[in-house]
Amino acid sequence: MSDRTVSQSIIHRNLVSLPPHSTVLEAACIMTKANTGSVLIMTSSGTLKGILTERDLMTRVVAKELKPGSTSVSEVMTPNPHCITSEMTVSNAVLIMIERGFRHLPITSTTGKILGVFSVRDALPKEIGEALSLAEFLDQAGSSLA
Repeated sequence: MSDRTVSQSIIHRNLVSLPPHSTVLEAACIMTKANTGSVLIMTSSGTLKGILTERDLMTRVVAKELKPGSTSVSEVMTPNPHCITSEMTVSNAVLIMIERGFRHLPITSTTGKILGVFSVRDALPKEIGEALSLAEFLDQAGSSLA
């Protein structure tokens, strides 16, 4: 498997975040402007409260006919998202995404500081293929033991 780390795959990315009282409309606008599929929901002190993704906008706002201008992100975000460290390998991050059905994972430093978001787009095709192979192997191994 590749030794490339998550931090090496997102070198030129900015942290895109909003406070919990922001509206869904504000989130959609900042995501569009930043050309990103997610926004981190953080307190003013830097504590991660949740993540709002394109999928959340579709399934929790549009499909439920909520009003983006008056719905707060805290009402529809994914609270307490699964985070990965910046030193995790890309292959392992992709494996987590495959196993748990995620497309975005917040990244933390070794000290717990939020650094950004790892997206499936940050992974190279080779690493995605390696993670899929590992997932299939683990699935088959688990089936054999059952």
